[in-house]
Amino acid sequence: MLISGWQNPLELLKAELTQLEEEGRLVPEALREAVARMNPETEAWAEEPIHAVAEKLKDLPMRADWPYREPDELAEIRRLRPEGPRRLKLSLPDDEMLERFHGAWRGRCTGCALGKPVEGKARAWIRSLLTSRGEWELTDFFRGGDPELWCPRSQRENICCMEPDDDIHYTLVGLCVMEEKGTQFHWNDIADCWNSRLPYNAICTAETQAVLNYNLHRPRICSDSGDCIATPEFTRMFNNPYREWIGAAIRADFWGYAAAGNPELAAEFAYRDACWTHTKNGIYAEMFVAAVISAAFVESDPLRLIEIGLSEIPAECRLAEAVRLAPEWRRQCTNWEEFMELSDRRFAGLSSVHAINNLQIVLMALLYGDSTIDRNTALAVMGGLDTDCNGATVGSITGILNPESRLAERLNDTVQPQFIGETTCRMQTLAERTFAIWRQIRDLSSR
Repeated sequence: MLISGWQNPLELLKAELTQLEEEGRLVPEALREAVARMNPETEAWAEEPIHAVAEKLKDLPMRADWPYREPDELAEIRRLRPEGPRRLKLSLPDDEMLERFHGAWRGRCTGCALGKPVEGKARAWIRSLLTSRGEWELTDFFRGGDPELWCPRSQRENICCMEPDDDIHYTLVGLCVMEEKGTQFHWNDIADCWNSRLPYNAICTAETQAVLNYNLHRPRICSDSGDCIATPEFTRMFNNPYREWIGAAIRADFWGYAAAGNPELAAEFAYRDACWTHTKNGIYAEMFVAAVISAAFVESDPLRLIEIGLSEIPAECRLAEAVRLAPEWRRQCTNWEEFMELSDRRFAGLSSVHAINNLQIVLMALLYGDSTIDRNTALAVMGGLDTDCNGATVGSITGILNPESRLAERLNDTVQPQFIGETTCRMQTLAERTFAIWRQIRDLSSR
């Protein structure tokens, strides 16, 4: 029986061919041709030919010249990471920590809302629109009026809160899981939280496939006697060609908040969150971002933050290779658009929602910004691709460093999620709940 998810089975198969090549597998030309010959209208659910190709894709050999080492298990990831601080000396008073948590939530929501109307748009399209309006470079929420803009509630004329968005829902997942399960939460606690709190239609790409896989191997009525046979190896891999896309990276933030000043622990929390939906660089992207966010409570220099993030992922992975380019390009390029030209050329073949190319935009915004939420998130959004995700990540990091924001004021400190169990939330309240979790972890660590 064919199973779909985010797309129909034929589209999943096509995406799997791309993913296998990106991770270094040798895909026979005959298989690519066989898939290309399938009719997308009449064979999207053609069980026999799709299964025949899918079977032949199992255990394809790696390229002989593949230079990367990219494991999926935490112990092996740690074995291959560089030296790092693991834990930083964090000595801020409680009132300042609370202010920084509030800034993180404000920044995350501001960057997300700023990017929502142009999510998925190319950098050139965004520039053309703003230039035609006399509003280049971006300094405010997008003005409505263009039929190709998304999300009217996040446009300038209407914005009054953070409307529902998966970038914010996943941050709420982290908060709720840690409130209910504490630091010993497991990957399946995340999955169960999604089942209980997130509408299926609010989940995308790799997350769609993984939660579907989880529920294929977990009965709705599940006892403690082994009824659930789901494993991270199955949920992240089966029928999931999106396993190195951005979905895990956008879930990193709460783990960085909870483990503020402790990048190794933040990366471990992020690993538990990522390991059942993503593989390789999809996992590393979440670990990197969580470590950077954790370190931002102590360090402010973007180059130092990048260094700490790299210290929690394998040194010889594609993501680390890409991240190491960012400081080099910053030295070469006189402005952020020159940086983006290099990035767009280097990663031209990747999906617009891949983890690697979008993380490069996050780094660009941090390296060329002025450490304010408004400017840094604007740079992330003007960079294009997954604009709301990148704006949210940059806003989160920058909000820790500097909570002041003219744009954030327009959200009225309010989040209105589509998240079961959480109605209208005040960002200040979310910051207080986050602070309580962090303080519990701090106190446990000090014993």
